[in-house]
Amino acid sequence: MKRFAKEPVAQQPDLVVTQNTPTTASMLQQTQTMPIVFANVSDPVGSGFVASLPRPGGNVTGFINLEGSLAGKWLELLKEIAPHIARVAILFNPATATYSEYYLNPFKAAAGSLGIEAIAAPVHDMSELEQIVAAQAREPNSGLVVMPGAFLNIHRAEVTSLVAHYRLPAIYPYRFFTELGGLLSYGNDPIDNFRRVASYVDRILRGEKPTDLPVQQPTRFELVINLKAAKALGLGVPSLLQQRADEVIE
Repeated sequence: MKRFAKEPVAQQPDLVVTQNTPTTASMLQQTQTMPIVFANVSDPVGSGFVASLPRPGGNVTGFINLEGSLAGKWLELLKEIAPHIARVAILFNPATATYSEYYLNPFKAAAGSLGIEAIAAPVHDMSELEQIVAAQAREPNSGLVVMPGAFLNIHRAEVTSLVAHYRLPAIYPYRFFTELGGLLSYGNDPIDNFRRVASYVDRILRGEKPTDLPVQQPTRFELVINLKAAKALGLGVPSLLQQRADEVIE
């Protein structure tokens, strides 16, 4: 990413659009003046991209993908569909999820209120992922939360396959995990943020400055449930939960 970030800067475009936290960080290492609009970033303040959400204060602004508080919501939804869970690990790759504390702190707080043992599970590569999932499966009443991040997103097919193999109830941040066989997901639509980015690109090209355009939070969330995955785990999905879902995959 660092190597490729040099190329657009050398071409001196009027503006650069970045898609996530690692690519935004790489671009900011190359330029502090060229306008940058990010599409899906977690914790832009904690990552040092902007001074604040209302007043970014530099050459970058954009759109948050998922708020840190959603980590608590993920745990609540997982408990609702799998009431027996007593210990839950949250998976993340430290290299791409440099913002992990953004989600870990709300996750631990929610776990405490629900009487669940919270486990931070950093994953550096795919072999380590299988070791962690297998270890979690050996403990009774275990579950998983998958933190949003480039590494786990890219390896989503392997992640959902491993979790299904070890028969663990898990919740994911995006619907594409659930479409691949994951139990359930709750999060925003990443593509929608790219649509919203277009308005900021237009405004900046017309003369406005990134520092004057507030960082915006997601506006559309979707709950997707995979009934086939639930049946394979021997879980009955409450009818009220199904009614709240934006989509139920049968």
